[in-house]
Amino acid sequence: MKVGIIGAGVAGLAAAVRMACNGHEVTVFEAMPYPGGKLSEIKVDGFRFDAGPSLFTMPQYVDELFTLAGKNPRDYFQYQKLETVCHYFWEDGTYLAAHAEKEKFARAVSQTFQVSEKSILDLLESSRQKYDLTGRIFLENSLHLAKTWLSKDVFKALGKLHKLDIFSSMHRVNSRQLSHPKLVQFFNRYATYNGSNPFKAPGILNIIPHFEFHFGSWFPEGGMYSITKAIYRLAKELGIHFHFEQKVDEILYEKNKVNGLRCGKDYYPFDLVISNMDMYFTYQKLLPNIKAPRLSMKQEKSSSALIFYWGIQKEFPALDLHNILFSQDYKKEFGYLAKGEISDDPTIYINISQKYQQDEAPKNCENWFTMINVPYNNGQDWDKLIAKTRANIIQKINRVLDTDLEALIVCERQLDPRSIESKTSSHLGALYGSSSNNQMAAFMRHANFSSRLKGLYFCGGSVHPGGGIPLCLLSAKIVARLVGDKYNMSSRSF
Repeated sequence: MKVGIIGAGVAGLAAAVRMACNGHEVTVFEAMPYPGGKLSEIKVDGFRFDAGPSLFTMPQYVDELFTLAGKNPRDYFQYQKLETVCHYFWEDGTYLAAHAEKEKFARAVSQTFQVSEKSILDLLESSRQKYDLTGRIFLENSLHLAKTWLSKDVFKALGKLHKLDIFSSMHRVNSRQLSHPKLVQFFNRYATYNGSNPFKAPGILNIIPHFEFHFGSWFPEGGMYSITKAIYRLAKELGIHFHFEQKVDEILYEKNKVNGLRCGKDYYPFDLVISNMDMYFTYQKLLPNIKAPRLSMKQEKSSSALIFYWGIQKEFPALDLHNILFSQDYKKEFGYLAKGEISDDPTIYINISQKYQQDEAPKNCENWFTMINVPYNNGQDWDKLIAKTRANIIQKINRVLDTDLEALIVCERQLDPRSIESKTSSHLGALYGSSSNNQMAAFMRHANFSSRLKGLYFCGGSVHPGGGIPLCLLSAKIVARLVGDKYNMSSRSF
């Protein structure tokens, strides 16, 4: 069949590869002049920055695309496992290097916070159980098909519902399992991996630490953008056609069946269409006459980000690839986000790929991807907020690292909710589509297929199973399975 894909984000690229591996003729339309969507890069004055996602977990989902095509993934890109996942700093001088190996991590936590190693290992075991009970069921299958709910694995999970902590918040579960407030804050942070609030999000999201401590965290050679470049190269080799700087204006259909795309005055016929565009804009801009699913459209948006890309004229031995400078009052910080505001003391994430890739910055310099969580765009005075927040971020870094950061910044770029929306078509600049701030959020995410138009499918961070590289890749996998099942095709991509 002829398949048209809207958007060359990582999910769109993965869907294109899977469709091509199944013998379909695939064409991808991308409004920007480059592939990758959020997974792109910025180059300025000898510094290179990954523009978006900076944490690489579950690399098997990337490798799978190459093995499906009969290729060796290592011929396309390389990556190495991190021995230390992240360095954590608190303003009172407390410091923790989070080792990737569970036993080393538990030992370091025990020594730093005077808690038992067993309490940490028990928490990680609880995270593993949540993943084993629900991970593959709900992350690799559509939640909107009856057969998903009729499997033996689902009945097994329902029988152990009490272990999933669905009806308690992440904060409540972590407070129950951990005695030290800084450790509660540490594990609450995993809610931000999908743009949620740990004081509202259900405890089942404590599944997330398992991704890091079991599957590991990795650094791709050449930075995160090498993932995009590798998949794009594979797609080109598979004969997939790309139209860059070509915005799709309309999804065409007749008698409730899609039949093509319109780009300006040009019409392209297709048997299937896969939208990697934010589902909100897919309906609002491309399907204005189709009734949008009300519940999915009205879901609370996830948080956004304010990112400063700083070229720093100094090297900081205390910092590593991933670094967190915690706020002193996490509940207060998330309270500000819930009101659409930014705390004066935000938690700061600093990614420095130069630590593993020396050519990412000039000699004796570092490339700082400096990010905080901010609310989605709801009409705030962003210019005023950004100026104030930038000063607060620099002051906090100066206090924690005992430095004068402003004097070290030799180049700067920034990204905020407005530019995130304009560059990636993410509605209101929300990084992960909808948040997971209630028990039903996962079920309210848009399905990977349209219930109103035959032949229309969805992938990417705004639909099931959610945002982040692994889940976006899984959304493409789900679409491939849905297409194969719908059209009774044998498929290599399941």
